[in-house]
Amino acid sequence: MGNLENDEDRLWSCSLSGDGEAFGVLYDQHRDRVFRHAYRLTGNHHDAEDVMAAAFLELWRRRTKVRVIDGSILPWLLVTTTNMARNNGRAALRYRKLLDSLPRTEESSQPFDSHQENLDKDFSQALGTLSAEDLHLVSLVIFEDYPLAAAAAVLNMTPGAAKTRMHRARQRMKVALTGSTGAGTPAAGSHPTSVLEGERS
Repeated sequence: MGNLENDEDRLWSCSLSGDGEAFGVLYDQHRDRVFRHAYRLTGNHHDAEDVMAAAFLELWRRRTKVRVIDGSILPWLLVTTTNMARNNGRAALRYRKLLDSLPRTEESSQPFDSHQENLDKDFSQALGTLSAEDLHLVSLVIFEDYPLAAAAAVLNMTPGAAKTRMHRARQRMKVALTGSTGAGTPAAGSHPTSVLEGERS
C-alpha cells in the first residue's frame, strides 16, 4: 500500500470504493484501541473480541454512511463499539472469519496487552449503570482523551449539555464503584475512580 498506510483519508476513500486491502490497513491501525475499549466495557477477553469484530463489520457494511470526524473514522468506531458492547449478543462470532482474512501487519497481530487482564470487573459494571448517551460521552472523553467539545460534536450535543452529562456520569460511576454518595474515602478495591477525576475541555 506504500504511503497510503499513513493517510487515513485516502485509505478510507479506497475503502468506500470497495478496496478490502485499504480497509484491512485501517483495521490494523485501529484494532488495538477498539479492542481495549471493548474490553473496558465488557470486562473479558472473549466478549471484547466479539464486540470488536461486530464493530468493524458495521464499519464495512455502513461505510457509505460513516461520519468521519477530523479525518478519522475512529470516533465513529468507538461509538459503534459502545453500542455493540451494550447489546453484546453472540452474533459477532459469525463475522470473525471475515475479519481474520483481512491483511494486517505483524506488529499489530496481538491487540491484547497482558496487563489488560487486570482491569477491574467492577469498573465494567459501573459503566453499565450509565445511559447510552452518557456511556458514549464518557468513552470518548475519559478513555479516548477527546476534548469535551469534540466529543459533544461527535454525539450532536451542545458543549454545555456535554459538560453537565459528564459531571453527572462521573458522579454516578463513583457511587457505583464506592457504594457511597459522600466524599469520604473510597471503598477498598475501587482504584478505578482515579480515572474519573479529570476531563479535557
